[in-house]
Amino acid sequence: MDIIKADTIEQYNRYFGFQTKHPLVGVVHFDRSDNQPTHKMTLGFYALFLKKTTGCIINYGKTVYDFDDETVVSFAPGQTVGIHRTEDGPTPEAIGLLFHPDFLHRTSLAQKMKQYSFFSYASNEALHLSVDERIILQDYMDKITHELNHPIDKFSKPLIISNIEVLLNYCMRFYERQFVTREELNNDVLVRFERLLNGYWDSGMAKQHGLPTVKYFADKICLSPNYFGDLVKSETGKTAHEYIQLKIAEVAKSALLDSNLSTKQVAEMLGFQYPQHFLRFFKKQVGCTPKEFMNDAVA
Repeated sequence: MDIIKADTIEQYNRYFGFQTKHPLVGVVHFDRSDNQPTHKMTLGFYALFLKKTTGCIINYGKTVYDFDDETVVSFAPGQTVGIHRTEDGPTPEAIGLLFHPDFLHRTSLAQKMKQYSFFSYASNEALHLSVDERIILQDYMDKITHELNHPIDKFSKPLIISNIEVLLNYCMRFYERQFVTREELNNDVLVRFERLLNGYWDSGMAKQHGLPTVKYFADKICLSPNYFGDLVKSETGKTAHEYIQLKIAEVAKSALLDSNLSTKQVAEMLGFQYPQHFLRFFKKQVGCTPKEFMNDAVA
């Protein structure tokens, strides 16, 4: 299947037969489009889809996600999404908020976009909404639509930007709620994470591949790095990176006290390429050098 490029919202709208009311922002209704073939498309803008009925399947990377009732999926510029209509299925009733990065230039929202980590979640990590939550997001999309239908004036862009930001903040809140309501599943993820962390050094992976990364563990648990990181943060109060750093420091202290290894050998065992990097890391994490730590332990 050929990949269609939609670098602009105008290109996207032309493909589906939507009217373009603003070149950098739009709200589209898929139940109003007759052109919804199976396709793959690379987007050049942010896209957030609020889906209310079944009728299609989304592919994102190697993951297939059944596009079910009351869900939100989001995509950042440069991501490729595949849409597959289900046979004899109903016309998907979905609303899409599209906004180009250029629309955010010189706004405070441009600086905040990195905090909306759900734009890099995989499709199977979609946000599942209650009816009340869907109504809230629908309301802000309606507000944006109203502004797009209003004659442009000096208030148009600030009002659209502010409504986009509030909508994204609600998505963050609802994702936080979703992490809480999936507590049993999340605990299982943390148990697997801890087991994989311990096994990373026990199996000698560190010597072969260096220091462990968030992506390594996310891949092992079959989650996107952003979703995995946010889940760990919601459950532990620490980012996945901070959690890994603390574990490295723990293993380092145990190795320094419970073995005859030199500092250089401990650094190699942990996955540090250079001993001086280990020394800096240890001093930052523990507050003293490895030598000072061992001397204090003996004293």
